[in-house]
Amino acid sequence: MSAPATSDQPRSRRWVVALPLIGFLAVAGLFLLRLYGGDPSKIPSALIGQPAPQTMLPALEGLVHNGVPVPGLDPAVFKGKVSVVNVWASWCVPCHDEAPLLTALAKDTRLQIVGINYKDSPDNARRFLGRYGNPFVAVGADSNGRGSIEWGVYGVPETFVVGRDGTIRYKLVGPVTPANLDSVLKVEIEKALK
Repeated sequence: MSAPATSDQPRSRRWVVALPLIGFLAVAGLFLLRLYGGDPSKIPSALIGQPAPQTMLPALEGLVHNGVPVPGLDPAVFKGKVSVVNVWASWCVPCHDEAPLLTALAKDTRLQIVGINYKDSPDNARRFLGRYGNPFVAVGADSNGRGSIEWGVYGVPETFVVGRDGTIRYKLVGPVTPANLDSVLKVEIEKALK
């Protein structure tokens, strides 16, 4: 003879059935919290304090300045001068907004601005620079995105400050804006210049 069913058995079955749903909702909630719960510019970089990656990238095809071809990315460019490295693309909407700010920043002769053109066509990239001006002393064409991975790039635009010794001093995730140019980026550049 079997024991009669108690009212506790159906309740425990409900909990067992509901546990995967509760677990999924908890994981989804944590994911959404991490995705939307903070300022992406505060994402730390493991590269801060480390030498700039030894990434060699070819020159952006057909890009010239004053009749001279603009070189690609060579790690030797970082030795001896404070550098601002900007990862950009013509298809990146915030890159269009930050381009005039980088062009103005390039007038500071104490530093150099180096570009990494991310997954872009050479024609579109040259048109972009023709429209806004070319602030870069060198532009590496990162057509497959592998160079940007070495730099720890999350997405475009991103900007790095590299010290005279070739060490990454600061990383700005997201666009350079009028607000963060003076309050953040120029402050980090001044620290690197000391």
